[in-house]
This record gives sequence, C-alpha cells and structure tokens, in this order.
Amino acid sequence: MIERPDHTREITHLLGEFPVVAIVGARQTGKTTLAQAIGVAFGSAAHHFDLEDPRDDARLAAPMLALEGLDGLVVIDEVQRRPDLFPVLRVLADRAGARVRYLILGSAAPELVQGGGESLAGRVVFHELPGLDLGETGVEQLDSLWRRGGLPRSFLAASESASLRWRREYIRAYLERDIPALGFRLAPATLRRFWNMLAHYSGQLWNGAELARAFGVSEPTVRHYLDILAATCMVRVLPPWFENVGKRQVRAPKIYLADSGLLHALLDIGSTQESLLGHPRVGASWEGFALHQIVRALNADWRDCHHWRLHTGAELDLLVTRDDRRLGFEIKRSDAPRVTPSMRSALDVLRLEKLYVVHPGREAWLMDQRIVAVPLAGILEHLRVERERG
Repeated sequence: MIERPDHTREITHLLGEFPVVAIVGARQTGKTTLAQAIGVAFGSAAHHFDLEDPRDDARLAAPMLALEGLDGLVVIDEVQRRPDLFPVLRVLADRAGARVRYLILGSAAPELVQGGGESLAGRVVFHELPGLDLGETGVEQLDSLWRRGGLPRSFLAASESASLRWRREYIRAYLERDIPALGFRLAPATLRRFWNMLAHYSGQLWNGAELARAFGVSEPTVRHYLDILAATCMVRVLPPWFENVGKRQVRAPKIYLADSGLLHALLDIGSTQESLLGHPRVGASWEGFALHQIVRALNADWRDCHHWRLHTGAELDLLVTRDDRRLGFEIKRSDAPRVTPSMRSALDVLRLEKLYVVHPGREAWLMDQRIVAVPLAGILEHLRVERERG
C-alpha cells in the first residue's frame, strides 16, 4: 500500500470544518483504503458501512434509527447506491454538532453530486481523489507511473503483463457493471467504441460535430457520452480561457483521458516502455500525464485550470490561476525545448507571472525572462514554492 499523506491531511482538515465530507473519484483510486486510514485516528469511534455489502445495506434499512445514535466518524462507502440517505444525513448533520462527522464515498456520478449537493447544501464539501501521483510514488517511478497509470492496483501489479490485464478487466467491468449501476442506459459496446475513439483524440480540442459524423450519431448524443465519461472521472475536460484581449480566441475545451494506463490499454499499446515510445500517440499520452502531475504538484483546483489558444495559432497547454496570479505551462516532449513566438505571445497576452516549459530531460534552466525549462521529474521541487505561496 502506498500512503497518501496529502489527501489524508486535507480530508482530516475538512472534517474539522464540515459535518459531511464526500470523497469522490473513479473506481479503484483508493477511496476505501484512504477512509480506513483516516478512521484509525478515531479508533473505536469509527463506524463503517459498505453499501455493496448486503449486510451493511440491511443495517441501514431504517437509516435514521441506525445512524442517529453514533458518535465519532461514520463512513458510508458507495453512497451513490442509496440517494435516500442524503436527506437523512442533512437532518443528522444539523443535530450532531461536533459529536459526529460523516465521511461518504462514491463514484463522481450525477446521483452523488446532484443529490448530495442539493440535500446537503452548506453542510458538505467534496474532495476528489485521483490516481497516484509522482509525489506519492517517487520520481524514480516516473516511467512506470506513466506506463501503468495511477490506479493503485495497476501501478502495484506484480508484472507489466499483469498490470495490462488488470486494466483491460477494469475497462470491461466499468462498462458492463458500473455504468448500469449508476443508472446510465447505454449499451456497453457503444460506450466502449466511443471511449476508444476518444482515446485517439486525447489532448485535442473537442470537436463534437466531427466525432458525431465519425460515430454516426447526433452531436448532442456524443456530448452525452462525453458527459458520462467525465462524470465518472474517466475523462478530464479542460475548459478554454478567454477574456476580452482584442484577439479571436478558441472556445472549445480540450479532452484528456484521466489515467494514462487506461489510455494505453484503450489504444492497445503493449506493456513495455518500447511499445509506448514507438506509438504514434506517445506525445499526446505524455502531455496528458504531465498535465495531471503538474496540477497535483500545485494542489490546484481543476476549476482554476484552463488551456488557451488563439485562432492565429498561439497556444498554452495549461493556465493555472490562483487569486490574481497566473502561471503558464507548456509541455514539450523534447530534451531541448526552445522559446517560441507562441510562448512569448502567451506570456504577454495572458500576463503570466511565469511560464514553465515542462520536458522529459534531466536539467532545469532559465530560457528567457519569466520562462523556465523544468524536467517533469523535478516538477515537485520547482513547484513547491508556488504551492506554498498559493
């Protein structure tokens, strides 16, 4: 097991401020393990309910009676299976004061976000748990984390072939079990075809019309498919940044598969580093992986993250806004990146405090005033100061 101290610390802090904390994220990111680690601090005052266990589900047949007498920490896993619990938790949260805290876990599905957000407004805070990152695995595991992805069981598998088999089975189970369980009425084969198609578009601008033509359905239909994958944390939709700067700006989002290991499985890339490096989509895979590591290194909120592009061609892979500060990131799969007119345009038009050029090499150097080349392996140390300042 890999410890996740940053998430443990943040969730523990949130439990001190809110009566209900919801940990959301894709299947198998480690939500249950993290909740158990947090529960250790509460000792015998921690109570766990797993709604996939028929016995625990039966214990909550009368939820008010089962929960109202409990103190300490109450953990309810797979809470999206029982949306009827949200109104009960609202009543209990208002009664409980500081005697009890509720930690609810589940897939980031509409049932959880809408039901919990509406019923528990003002009482709940959401914490998204992604896959493992470089700060948790160590930078010496960078290639393995990129190749296998951040889902703990994939990353920790006994061999490369075992990791790939696990990811393929994960995809099958997600389509055949998880999607129907979340209430989505969609044939697994249909969503699988779309997911495969989207894997080839990872790192590109969303073009619903083009995808709809290729898929043979309407544009609203492919947007619905995208919303399902985004709601279940399989896809990250990076919105565009635009403001009145007197230039024509692209307003389409960029699409990234959230886990590089699942991307590689969908693209049918082999289990070796050589097969990954020789694949035509290696650059897009590297960009998506690096982007997610940067956001985690900054501990940034995804709502503060955007891409930027002008119709003239100038672009920026990632813009992170923090209060009145703006940091830019350009991701290059080159050991010797150079300053480009696009970088200078982004620096000036967006009024960036600093622009980081993230590359796969080993060295960091000052490329120009306010432009710094940083290896991805060193991103944690270079962004530590930014994180502390933010």
